[in-house]
Amino acid sequence: MAFPVDLRRCQALGLAGTAFLAAGGETAGALPARELIAPESGRAALGLVGVYFGVVLLIAAWALLGTVVRGTEPPTVRSLMGVLAAWAAPLLLAPPLFSRDVYSYLAQGAMVDAHIDVYVYGPARLGGPLADEVAPVWQHTPTPYGPVFLAVASALSGLTRGELPAGLLGMRLVALLGVALMAAALPRLARHSGVDPAAALWLGALHPLVLLHLVAGAHNDAVMLGLLGAGLVAARGRWHVLGVVLVTLAALVKAPAVLGLCAVVALRRHGGVARAMATAMAGALATTALATAVAGTGYGWIAALKTPVSPHNWSPTSVLGRATGALLEKLGSDLAPLALPAWQAAGLVATTAAVLFIWLRLRPRPVYALGLSLAVVAVLGPAIRPWYALWGLFLIAAAAPSGSLRHRVAAAGCVLALAVLPNGGPPDTAQVVLAVSGGVLALVVLWQAHQTAQAPVPGRTA
Repeated sequence: MAFPVDLRRCQALGLAGTAFLAAGGETAGALPARELIAPESGRAALGLVGVYFGVVLLIAAWALLGTVVRGTEPPTVRSLMGVLAAWAAPLLLAPPLFSRDVYSYLAQGAMVDAHIDVYVYGPARLGGPLADEVAPVWQHTPTPYGPVFLAVASALSGLTRGELPAGLLGMRLVALLGVALMAAALPRLARHSGVDPAAALWLGALHPLVLLHLVAGAHNDAVMLGLLGAGLVAARGRWHVLGVVLVTLAALVKAPAVLGLCAVVALRRHGGVARAMATAMAGALATTALATAVAGTGYGWIAALKTPVSPHNWSPTSVLGRATGALLEKLGSDLAPLALPAWQAAGLVATTAAVLFIWLRLRPRPVYALGLSLAVVAVLGPAIRPWYALWGLFLIAAAAPSGSLRHRVAAAGCVLALAVLPNGGPPDTAQVVLAVSGGVLALVVLWQAHQTAQAPVPGRTA
């Protein structure tokens, strides 16, 4: 007898998962400094177990929903949108989870409001209780975010008058708007690419990484991806110039979205490549100039793009650089300090080469090419975070023709969903044990539910 799976069961299981996430986050999340609880306390330990219990339930719900989407009677796009709304609802008022970046956003918005150059100074320059919430590693770091996001953060700072609870809620609503744009764009892009819209929505908007990091973490990547998706939809239709504007706005949130202009050019059906490139360049420059003038931040963001290259960031190339530097130090070489910059430069060269290769091979399928390009940028770039995986996953979900690639991307995303503690800090052994305990407990509960569903009912024949 198969385990009975339908849309309502998946929705209920995922809702239970995000409810446990929200509840556990009340003691184990990235709480404001005045509410922080010692990690070794019983409440924090229980919260950490609850968060990972919820994460595993959410992953299981999403995986089971995938079987429904691939079944004989797949759910409609509208019903999947309802599932997304239900799963996200418990996280709306939850504390920040898996990262303290949202506090940096609020501090940077307050800095713009106070006419402090965020491209020269870190949040420590602002001072006060809001700056104190920012993680120590970012206290003296200029922001790499573009003027569009800073204008949003500044407007939110003015509306909330520096009140932390209101600011956190505002940032989460901004992120939810970005996720809504992503969800609206995915079915349209999927139809254009010959992909099942329901399958695209399942992978690109309902993936646990979206709930954990774009909703619970309130990352501005949601705004970038939402504008990028909306721009591609516009460019695919008759609104090529609007597509250029929206994709440029996405790049003025976070720079990797600038690759979307290549897709916008490739999606133009009439007028030739040269004309499409000229239109895209003119539209991008005009949009950048106008957005920068409105935000009042200046063009310091161009120089600040080097922020992710800083030595404390982690990525495959930085790991290789540190390992090489340590080896050279042991050998007594004077080249040890050059190892990390050399590997990071090699990563940028490899990224450029891979992106060029992708576009040469896949230019007739620009949305797919863009998704693969953003995935390469995330993996080979100078800094990597679990939510960076969503850059590529979002568009791979919409356009990848290969089922095997989609499955590998989905599985990798689920592994990354388990990679960060809910307080956003580095783990210690005790916290890892508690997190694993929460996940194992969820697996035991799921197995018991499976066994119960398979048990024959007395008096009923199969």
